[in-house]
Amino acid sequence: MRQACFTLVLILSLFIASAYAQTNENGKKLFNNKRLGNSSNERSCNTCHPAGKGIDSAKFAAMDTNDASLKGIVNKCIEGPLMGKALPTESQEMNDIVQYIKSLGNQK
Repeated sequence: MRQACFTLVLILSLFIASAYAQTNENGKKLFNNKRLGNSSNERSCNTCHPAGKGIDSAKFAAMDTNDASLKGIVNKCIEGPLMGKALPTESQEMNDIVQYIKSLGNQK
């Protein structure tokens, strides 16, 4: 019985880790995507924030447990410098880019 519980926990842990890594990979692609939010110029998030530099306010907002502040900052950048349209706050794209930005904060 113990062996079965241990195996189940291990499988679930690997599944969660895999899903998190996939989300971060999708978020990284979005962070570097020049068409994010149907951007009308040749900029991506990475253009102004290479490797996450200069997103300290976004990292601080990442501490907001419901991510509302960080999502607002992401959309402000998309509508401003990227000249695009805001992402729906509950979309997969928004959730992926938020998780990626949070991971950048963990690297520094």
